[in-house]
Amino acid sequence: MPLPIPSARKLHHHRHIDCRGYEREDGLWDIEGHLTDTKAFTWHNRKGSPDLPAGVPAHDMWMRLTIDIEMLIHECIAVTDSSPYQLCPDITPKFSQLKGHRIGRGWTKPLQAIIGNRHGCTHQWELLGRIAITAYQTTNNSRQQQKPYQPGDPVHTFNTCHMYTSASEETLRRWPDLYTGPLPNPYQQQS
Repeated sequence: MPLPIPSARKLHHHRHIDCRGYEREDGLWDIEGHLTDTKAFTWHNRKGSPDLPAGVPAHDMWMRLTIDIEMLIHECIAVTDSSPYQLCPDITPKFSQLKGHRIGRGWTKPLQAIIGNRHGCTHQWELLGRIAITAYQTTNNSRQQQKPYQPGDPVHTFNTCHMYTSASEETLRRWPDLYTGPLPNPYQQQS
């Protein structure tokens, strides 16, 4: 069901993020993201930069992480094709420092000092988060086939959503050892 019909309005800004995951023939995975920002009007008075016509990207950025099934980053390539400032692309080589890091819960915290905030690019940082989520979605089936869940195994999605809390029916179905809710009554009539 789509959103309800809005009040009369006029588009000003469009951010588009597209992420895709690929299985490579060599056993690694390429996870790619592309972020664009466009204005629906000509952006004037850009403090020394030329006017930006409507629909021309103010940001046009790419990133590719090459990972293995254990989420270890083998390579990171970042590219800035368009940006509001001439020096924006200068930071993209720093993202190669992601090599050797592992995607997982809390994994970006130590990266703040390497590529976060003043050490990186806000837009590439946002793209990195979306790529990490796409990496899990892309490799999920292969990871489950390679190592089926055993009681006591860590579950990276546990308690990250209301569907994966310790008292949810989905947790009971997928990870019964983590379930803490009421046990279903086997004699209760199913509807």
